[in-house]
Amino acid sequence: MSFSLSGKTAIVTGSAAGIGLGIARHFLAKGANVMFADMDEDRLDNECGAEAKAEGPLRFFGGDLREKLTIANLLSATIDAFDRVDILVNASRLVRTSEPLNAEEDNVELLWQQNVLTSLRLSQMTARRMILQAEKSGSQDGCIGSIINVSSIAAVRTMPNLLGYSMSCAAVEQMTRSMAVALAPKRIRVNAVSFASVMSASLQSTLKDHPEYREIINKSTPMGRIAPADELAETVQFLASDAASFMTGQIVSIDGGRSLIDPAAAAAH
Repeated sequence: MSFSLSGKTAIVTGSAAGIGLGIARHFLAKGANVMFADMDEDRLDNECGAEAKAEGPLRFFGGDLREKLTIANLLSATIDAFDRVDILVNASRLVRTSEPLNAEEDNVELLWQQNVLTSLRLSQMTARRMILQAEKSGSQDGCIGSIINVSSIAAVRTMPNLLGYSMSCAAVEQMTRSMAVALAPKRIRVNAVSFASVMSASLQSTLKDHPEYREIINKSTPMGRIAPADELAETVQFLASDAASFMTGQIVSIDGGRSLIDPAAAAAH
């Protein structure tokens, strides 16, 4: 089986910075057509604007993906640019701390909207498009699409100050399993990567304010370091490619072994 993404079209959300940007750039380098999508339109324009050209493999779309109409417009823009969509990576993530005893400051609703419902709605719309493409082409064999969600080991760790974020990550992982079963008969695979000790945009921001956290994270990670986003992108490429043709509903941990020993007190990103 091939790891190649050549000729395939991918939508990558959260691709203005951090892990989403790393995945989108990696896919582009591996020959895919990539729609960079993010809520931060200005940052997206700064990152991709000079490269986005008609007939080129890179396009970008900025807008509030919590809105159903914006999600529909993203999918339409991708089809207009590349005629199809084969891969969706839901890498848009919002990290906020929680005050578990304060409903006004637990951030549950905000994180549920952005981390869970946005991914769910975009996955539903994209899956319908993948099915339509297969029907039009007459394709009857093989996988017709791959959806990859991005989660965190916070989904399975007890971190009270990340109540809302942990809940949203756990929901994303269960959504992955449920959609994998529902879409398997349609030949669409759904998997997720769960990470920690990877240089995300939120971790970059945290380390800028609290540089001492780097040593804490290193000591909490058996491999003793923070990985660049490119290392996570390699695994996402595998899940998106034909090499993973018989994998669905799996949560793949990319954390340097951290989830094996991670103390609850060490922040996850």
